[in-house]
Amino acid sequence: MAETMTLKQESPMRVIDIRASRHALIGGSLGNLLEWYEFAIYAYMVPIVAPLFFHNSDPAANLLATFSIFALGFFLRPVGALVFGRLTDRVGRRPILILIISLMTVATTCIGLLPTYSQIGIWAPILLTVLRIAQGLSSGGEMGGAVSLMVESAPEGKRGLYGSWSFLGTTLGYVVGGGMATLLATVFSDQILHAWGWRLGFLLAAPLGLVILYLRLNIDETPNFKKVSTTLEKSNPDEVIATPAVPGRPLVHLLATLGIVVVWNATGNTFMVGMPSFLSHIYGMSFRSSYFLALVTGLIGALTMPFFGALSDRVGRKQVLLAGTAGVFFLSYPLYALLGAGFGLSLLSLAIAGVLIGVLGGPMPALLSERFRTRNRATGVSVIYAVSVAVFGGTAPFIITFLARVTGDPLAAAYYTIGCAAISLIALAFVKGKPHLDVLAN
Repeated sequence: MAETMTLKQESPMRVIDIRASRHALIGGSLGNLLEWYEFAIYAYMVPIVAPLFFHNSDPAANLLATFSIFALGFFLRPVGALVFGRLTDRVGRRPILILIISLMTVATTCIGLLPTYSQIGIWAPILLTVLRIAQGLSSGGEMGGAVSLMVESAPEGKRGLYGSWSFLGTTLGYVVGGGMATLLATVFSDQILHAWGWRLGFLLAAPLGLVILYLRLNIDETPNFKKVSTTLEKSNPDEVIATPAVPGRPLVHLLATLGIVVVWNATGNTFMVGMPSFLSHIYGMSFRSSYFLALVTGLIGALTMPFFGALSDRVGRKQVLLAGTAGVFFLSYPLYALLGAGFGLSLLSLAIAGVLIGVLGGPMPALLSERFRTRNRATGVSVIYAVSVAVFGGTAPFIITFLARVTGDPLAAAYYTIGCAAISLIALAFVKGKPHLDVLAN
């Protein structure tokens, strides 16, 4: 009887408030939306921003330089993940998420106010780099904190569904960023767009950030964190991410977790973030058409994520992720082949890619959360995700453009997502048991 009472007390059914749960879902996912809107608007505006902030006679060199700063923001994410992730695990999900959204909003808004190279010379790319660093640091802690907030607040049997809204938010960030870029490119002439129109995409972060800040000020701390917070002061201060949710070898556990998320970052950042510049630079497609295709990809991915997140609550995270990862492995090459066959087939290619993104993104947040304890969940998810996105995500637009340019073969870009999918297939072999049925470890 004593054991039964204990299990009931640990069950989320006894501690989850549905209203608070929904507030956490909205506040967390919208923060993810803003995080990736900021990265997306930069990526989509690269062809316009490049000549404004870099002084080089070779347009391709300007493009690569601007993508390098794009990648820099990703490389700083692990540092931010470690700093903000640990603060989130020690202080709480709510206060640190409020701090993070404030920092990223200010940084992105300031990019929209920056003078260009023709106005202040070398200081233009320097200040752009500084602001990208601020974005990278703040974004590094956003994912782990928001995922922990939503998954820990989820009702029983719905962690996959609730967690999927985290990646739904990131994907909608791409969609909103792409939609804004498309709108600006449609409404303004090229002259106005290059003169000042591009700034509006960055300045939109200010009102979006204020709305999300208000929402986060009104969310509650998660039941799981409340439960363990009284013991955190007695825990080992050197314990950061090494303790997995289940007994085993910590290093193998961390490497496997890192490998699992590789395919998500590679696929999303090639078929969504880097695709507009890839299509325009490699195939000469207009910015408007390439923006539209990337928007469709992200929208399909976002809308399908809750379905596949909920499906993983029924059949298991591993099963759904294996299907999506295998799809990326076998379909990457034909999907890239279709990109060079006209607008209609490009649309079909990227629509299929959007479904694959939905399959991968739906169960991923819940799986990552279930692989760490509450006392180090935000840090673990943040660091693992940030390292993966830095190595395999932020560099993806640069790599696919570089491969296509150096080899002269646009299809060479497909080998990147194929290789990343192979890594994730191996990593998924290390997922044992049925974590979607277990209570979150404290």
